[in-house]
Amino acid sequence: MTDPGERLRSNLAADQTVGAEFDSPIAMEAMRATRVLHAADQDPFPAPGRIRVITIANQKGGVGKTTSTVNLGVALAMYGLRTLVIDLDPQGNASTALGVEHTVGTPSIYDALVGDNTLAEVTHPTTASPHLSCVPATIDLAGAEIELVSVVAREHRLRRSIETYLHELPAEQRPHYVLIDCPPSLGLLTLNALVAGDEVLIPIQCEYYALEGLGQLLSNIDLVRAHLNPGISVSTILLTMYDGRTKLADQVADEVRNHFGDLVLKAVIPRNVRVSEAPGYGQSVLTYDPGSRGSTSYVEAARELAHRGADLPAAPSAPVVQAPAPPPPPVAGPPTMPSVAALVLGEPMTTPAPRGRHAT
Repeated sequence: MTDPGERLRSNLAADQTVGAEFDSPIAMEAMRATRVLHAADQDPFPAPGRIRVITIANQKGGVGKTTSTVNLGVALAMYGLRTLVIDLDPQGNASTALGVEHTVGTPSIYDALVGDNTLAEVTHPTTASPHLSCVPATIDLAGAEIELVSVVAREHRLRRSIETYLHELPAEQRPHYVLIDCPPSLGLLTLNALVAGDEVLIPIQCEYYALEGLGQLLSNIDLVRAHLNPGISVSTILLTMYDGRTKLADQVADEVRNHFGDLVLKAVIPRNVRVSEAPGYGQSVLTYDPGSRGSTSYVEAARELAHRGADLPAAPSAPVVQAPAPPPPPVAGPPTMPSVAALVLGEPMTTPAPRGRHAT
């Protein structure tokens, strides 16, 4: 089993063998920055066999979901792959990190989920790469779960928006990757993301607290697969915030690799102050400090992700299965069983009417 610490050390050792002209830390960092910023011209990532819609989820906060979504998205785009990042977290941190406006009134994912806007109307370009676009989140998204309670096929709202968006785009403009950043919860927004995605990427912090609650997430993914989205699966595990100074990080990494096997990327994301600083400047770490360890680690993770995608079979020519038709009006009789969404979300059988300023 690969030791994450040993992998980082071997990468550093590989850098040291490039020649005498890079014999100082500053020169080494400049070399790594050049690789990150210009390698797309020399070694672009391979395109996937089909459009990959990846939901990045973990109900625990602070494990690197948003950071991983942003930096993987930027890395894929910088290396030649068209990428769309959908910010589904009301905090809007992914929008901040990509430098996309997300103040109240900005066309956002809220308008696509609850309103009548199409995804194309709420998609914004980013300055990180011409290949990278973002659908921002505004604070209004915090009330979306209340407003969607009484909506028919509420779990399929995001999936339908994405399918319509992809269908309307010319083939040469369709994104290779759609990355969905989830909020740190197992609510209706996360459920929409799981129904919309084909794959789930789970960032796991290299600390024991990060493992708590993982079983509930996997159980909910199984429920969604059985009843709402048979194509969803956990395809990728990414180890984040690895601290090579502690044995704990190695122990957690080994446990995760022993349990999930090949689903775990070989690349690990170390604790790096540059990764934390970058959002304060409205940037990803790849554009803020391309020579940092955090930047090169995310590039390696994105490279693995891209090469795995290149091995996927092409999408079938048949149309994607749409959400089920609205159910007929209820008839008098004994109370019915709760929906799958109610089982996943832990809702009561009788859902209260929405209230507050977000009520429709």
